[in-house]
Amino acid sequence: MSENISVLGLGLMGSALAGALLSAGHRVTVWNRTPARAEPLAARGAAVAATPGEAVAASPLVIACLLDHASVREVLDGVELRGRVLANLTTGRPAEARESASWATARGADHVSGGIMAVPQMIAGPGALILYSGERAAFDRHEQALAALAEPRWVGADPGMAPLLDLAMLTGMYGQIAGGLAAAALVRSAKYPLTEFTEDLLVPWLNAMAAQQPGWAAAMEAGDHRTGVSNLEINRAGLRNLVTAFAEQGVRADLLLPLQAIVERRVARGLGHEGLSGLVLELEEGA
Repeated sequence: MSENISVLGLGLMGSALAGALLSAGHRVTVWNRTPARAEPLAARGAAVAATPGEAVAASPLVIACLLDHASVREVLDGVELRGRVLANLTTGRPAEARESASWATARGADHVSGGIMAVPQMIAGPGALILYSGERAAFDRHEQALAALAEPRWVGADPGMAPLLDLAMLTGMYGQIAGGLAAAALVRSAKYPLTEFTEDLLVPWLNAMAAQQPGWAAAMEAGDHRTGVSNLEINRAGLRNLVTAFAEQGVRADLLLPLQAIVERRVARGLGHEGLSGLVLELEEGA
C-alpha cells in the first residue's frame, strides 16, 4: 500500500531512505536545508517542501535523519506535530532519544526511535536492518512502509533502546576492528602475506570465536562464570605473552592493553578460575 511519507534531511543516509521509499511506490515529500540536495529526488517524483512545516503537513509519517537530536528539535520547533508519527532515525545516544521522545510527545506526536544498522548503500538491500523502539502502535501502523528501507525490528517501548542496541552493536564491531588491526600489525612485522593471513586464517577463526558469544551471554545472564576451558589465569598468561611478543616484533600493543588490564584486575580479585564472561562484571562495577 502506498503512503504519504515525508523525509527531513537529505544527507547520504536521508537521500538513500527517501530514494528507497520512492522505489517502493510511496508518495514522498522531502525537505533539506540545502534545497539543491532534493533535486535528484525531485527528478524521481518526490515533492520538495519549502519548509519543515510544509513537509510535516504533507504526511502522517515523518522520518527525520538529521545531524543530531538537537537539530531535529531545532528544525521542528514551532511546527504543528499533532497527529503525526515522528520516526527519528537520527544517530544519537539513548538519553538523547528519550529527550527527543518526551519533546515530541509533549507536542502531540507519536515518537519512534530508530537505529540504522547499515551504510547508505545497503538501504533497501539484503542485510540492512533498522531497530525501532518507542510507541509500538505507531510502529505497527507504518511497519509495512518502514520495511521498504530495511528489515524493521521492534526492540521495546523505551525510546532509548534502539539507539542503545545500535551503539552496542557498533561496540562489538569496533572491538573486532581493533583486534583485526592489532593482528595485521603483528603479521606485517613478519612480512607474511597479509591478505593470505586474513582470508585463510583470521576470518575463519573470528567466525568460530563469534559462535561462542551466545554461550557467554547465557553465562552472564545466569551469573555463572565457571568454565571448562581457558580460565582467566590462562588468559592472563596468554595476554602477557602477546604483549611481550608485540614488543619483540616492534609493534605497539595499545589495542590489547585495555583488555589485559581488566583481566589482571579480575584475577587480582581472586577470580582467576572464572571464564572470560566474568569480565562483564568489571565493566559494570567500574561504571
